[in-house]
Amino acid sequence: MELASQYLSIYLSIMFRAAAHLDLAFQALADPSRRAMVDRLIQGPATVSELAKPLAMSLPGVMQHLAVLEASGLVVSEKRGRSRTCRIEPKVLSQAEQWITERRLLWERRLDRLGQFLDETKDN
Repeated sequence: MELASQYLSIYLSIMFRAAAHLDLAFQALADPSRRAMVDRLIQGPATVSELAKPLAMSLPGVMQHLAVLEASGLVVSEKRGRSRTCRIEPKVLSQAEQWITERRLLWERRLDRLGQFLDETKDN
């Protein structure tokens, strides 16, 4: 029983960390400016200046948004000389997409069952 308890504890710890990581990703994507940065980075790596160009905010403001994206794991940056280049981390986006897809499929199945039930009971 001790071994099963240890496995359960490890499993729950991993699941909690994955859920917390997903929470950070959705919090980061909740802001339209950060979503715009992610949209740009999906096209390929960009410098901070390139990310800041279309946004109506200061460079320090852009840096704060990038810090949130990096903390969530959605973006990775690397300093090269005097400029910082950012790129998307596709693994985290895939995890968020998978979470959304699982919920969408669940609701589609539920709605299909409701539709079947309503069709079966329509004449009653």
